Amino acid sequence: QVQLVESGGGSAQTGGSLRLSCAASGYTYSRNCMGWFRQAPGKERERVAVIYTGYGNTYYGDSVKGRFTISQDNGKNTVFLQMNSLKPEDTAMYYCAGRLPAIVATQCLNQDEYNYWGQGTQITVSS
Repeated sequence: QVQLVESGGGSAQTGGSLRLSCAASGYTYSRNCMGWFRQAPGKERERVAVIYTGYGNTYYGDSVKGRFTISQDNGKNTVFLQMNSLKPEDTAMYYCAGRLPAIVATQCLNQDEYNYWGQGTQITVSS
């Protein structure tokens, strides 16, 4: 059974940094989409950053480009989200998600393709 376990998160001030981790287990596929989505109160869920594992293609939401970095540790089936220069508008519930397996990288762009989700972790950025 596939499991996604999130860690990290919490609170930061504007301009600060946080790091999220998502450890995946229970599968053997080498080509997957893994990444992070977020949802703020009253807003739709949006893609933050995703990675096509095995090839390393990364895709970022426009609002986080240049500030957030997604990376992977293939040996541990873990993805990381380094969040720098945080802004109050980054405040949201962040969800780790996985599309396992993924045949093509473009599947990573559509959140409806994701078949596994973590429980979410709250990120709060204060001004």
